[in-house]
Amino acid sequence: MGENVPDNLLYTASHEWVKVEGNRLRVGVTDHAQAELTDVVFVELPKVGMSFEKGKVAGVLESVKTVADIYAPASGKVVEVNEALKEHPEFLNKDPYGQGWIYVLEVPQAPSDLLSGEKYKSLLASKS
Repeated sequence: MGENVPDNLLYTASHEWVKVEGNRLRVGVTDHAQAELTDVVFVELPKVGMSFEKGKVAGVLESVKTVADIYAPASGKVVEVNEALKEHPEFLNKDPYGQGWIYVLEVPQAPSDLLSGEKYKSLLASKS
């Protein structure tokens, strides 16, 4: 598969990556997700201050091929969004784990049910 799954991040079964930064979670979509979407042309970002329940839709990605929801990996409040994606949605394709981060969620505690890189790779392998 050759997909990029950094070991320093955590993952969801719905193909979001999560970087734990204390009580904040930086969220984006995985390399696998961006490859499936192909060229992302529009990102609907959540608004700072919005609260989400775990598993609820927090944003939307539109590509030339399809529309995909971005899910909240935990319950919390949005404290930062990547405004650069409004002008440069292609960051999601070019650099999904860097410039392509989508939002930061402040959470009471880090969720314990996120997948390690190894478990996420197994999930991908089982679906191919």
